Amino acid sequence: MAPKTKYNMVKENIMEWIASGKVKPGEKIYSENELVKMFGVSRHTVRQAVGDLVHEGWLYREQGAGTFCSFKKEGIEPTVLPAQTNGKNIGVITTYISDYIFPSIIRGIESYLTTKGYSLTLACTDNDIEKEKQCLQTMLSRNIDGLIVEPSKSSIYNPNIHYYLELEQHNIPYLMINQYYPQLSPPHIVVNDEHGGYIATEHLIKLGHRKIIGLFKSDDLQGVNRMQGFIRAIREHGIPFFPDMVISYTTEDMNDIVRNHLNKFYLSDDKPTAIVCYNDQLALMVVDALRNFQISVPDDVSIVGYDDSFLAEAFEVKLTSVAHPKINMGIEAAKRIVAAVEGKDNNPQSITYEPELVIRNSTAPLISVNTLDIQE
Repeated sequence: MAPKTKYNMVKENIMEWIASGKVKPGEKIYSENELVKMFGVSRHTVRQAVGDLVHEGWLYREQGAGTFCSFKKEGIEPTVLPAQTNGKNIGVITTYISDYIFPSIIRGIESYLTTKGYSLTLACTDNDIEKEKQCLQTMLSRNIDGLIVEPSKSSIYNPNIHYYLELEQHNIPYLMINQYYPQLSPPHIVVNDEHGGYIATEHLIKLGHRKIIGLFKSDDLQGVNRMQGFIRAIREHGIPFFPDMVISYTTEDMNDIVRNHLNKFYLSDDKPTAIVCYNDQLALMVVDALRNFQISVPDDVSIVGYDDSFLAEAFEVKLTSVAHPKINMGIEAAKRIVAAVEGKDNNPQSITYEPELVIRNSTAPLISVNTLDIQE
């Protein structure tokens, strides 16, 4: 097993304090100087670990006061944060609240709603259909005026469709972000994920890579569409297909499936030279797993993530990643739902963002005889 980095040691210790109740919600954690002395690490390492935990929702900062524990993460299912009801209340249901790109999306929604005098009722499903049902029931019981939803497991049939039909019957407008349920064809704001998967893969092909694998989530349409883009790029550029070139996983089995396939590939003599990942979280998990095989990124393998999240620049390997609009998506969703609630736009237009690739140092040209031949 690869040695644990100092960054991870600091981060995991703080998370353990919170999970065990050693540090309780609202309590201040040790100062930066105290953490430096406690763990014997640099100030930069402490700032990186604490900053990551703030982004993930474990901690929060108060200007001039310090850094505090947000909440104990265990046992909060589903999360529903109550709004200050003032007769203008918008519900927001996302798959996650504190993790990854979701704080930025929610911040965008909240920033616009606040300017219009609206409050927010926030809930998360953990990408679980049963929890989505509970969240929808809660929203309906709170007499929300409008709803912004990120679908759960959008690539499979959703048994909660009748709750959305109930919203329609009560003339409560709703729209969906990141994906939408095809059975409803609601107003939606999404990224062109098929194109995102294409440009991620094409970037690697143009760098000379031919042995490329793709890792994609299959229970969300985002992953299915990114996979389609990957396959289209492979076909259009005439790259030879091989077994297990495309690896799919679900929300629940990601760790086992991805690690098993990486073990299979990197214990063999025919190793991939590039990997396209469903998102930045997975990409960094892959980077960490490859350390067990003494595989270096990008010297031995190039990796592309997706979403251009804060994780893309949080570690020593800076990820090449497909950009996601995040805050802008949140703002646009809030604008459209408010317009629908106020009767200014009874048929909100859907938006599809065209993604761009942000190139960093996790990808590099393949240095080989074949690459030299191609370049000549």
